[in-house]
Amino acid sequence: MEFLCYHRDRKGSLTLRHEMVQEHWSYMDRYAKEMVARGPTFADDGETLTGSVHIVDLPDATAARAFAFDEPGYQAGAYRDVLLRRWRNALGRTMWDFPGGPDGGNRYLVLGLGAEPAADADAPDGPDDALFSRDELVAYGPLLSDDGAVWLGTAALLRAPDADAARAVLSPDRYADIEVHNWEFGGRS
Repeated sequence: MEFLCYHRDRKGSLTLRHEMVQEHWSYMDRYAKEMVARGPTFADDGETLTGSVHIVDLPDATAARAFAFDEPGYQAGAYRDVLLRRWRNALGRTMWDFPGGPDGGNRYLVLGLGAEPAADADAPDGPDDALFSRDELVAYGPLLSDDGAVWLGTAALLRAPDADAARAVLSPDRYADIEVHNWEFGGRS
């Protein structure tokens, strides 16, 4: 079962994050085979780190909690909070299978947090020239309760012209909040 884990940076933790980058990567290397997508998020300036997102396929919620809370940056206090939700891979692929590759264009993490009834649980499948054809989606799927029975929102990693266009991948009136974060492919350089 897949889980989305989003570690949000604690204010003033940038130095700590930089000091721990090798420990972080070494930890993530242990999950390389289970990784669906990963990468840092940034402030609007495109340079200031704001968090780290990982979508990982693990046996159960207990393993997902261990993944999220044993992470070295979390243990050292680099993060202010962690969003951890079961996730369903609506595209059936990893970020390494994304046709657009790791470079070119603006990339975003879009999180729609809501309550029932479910919205946007299936990936958009517009015509090839539409903004949200599957070719623009890196990863997409619903956020679910640990048992997978309750829809809690939707998460997408995508390429879009700007943050407003990225936000439009989700139905705005169906969520309590929609967050849009600058994102890039992660992993070792």
